[in-house]
Amino acid sequence: MKLKDMKKEELEVLSYTDLTEMILTENKKSMNTANIFKTICDLLELGEDVYTSKIGDYYTSLTTDKRFILLDSAEWDLRDKHKVEIVLDEEEDDEEIFDEEETEEIDEEEDLSESVEITDDEIDLDDDDMDDLNIVDEDEIDEDM
Repeated sequence: MKLKDMKKEELEVLSYTDLTEMILTENKKSMNTANIFKTICDLLELGEDVYTSKIGDYYTSLTTDKRFILLDSAEWDLRDKHKVEIVLDEEEDDEEIFDEEETEEIDEEEDLSESVEITDDEIDLDDDDMDDLNIVDEDEIDEDM
């Protein structure tokens, strides 16, 4: 059934996105947001104030509905009519280029982190720090849990 043949009561039951799908299907061409929503407002006999207050929410609903696609021409169309092709730029994704100096610096940092050992003599603890320490057996830990 065509939109123009439907009663206002039948149209009011449909969501704006459902009406959009029907409009795009019947027109067989893409349309911009303003024209689609104006058509919906005309079909539902909504005033200009409703148009201006709800067009932002309507746009958001189109962007989140997977049935629609926004074309480069800033017009909406049904996603089913369009093939989406994902193109990856392999040069940027596949290679991380380091010059030799950066690679050597990384290797030196790794060597340093592995070779550093701290002895008890190097640790500077005050007697006040030691007073707060307690020795606890594993059995006491298990009992607390």
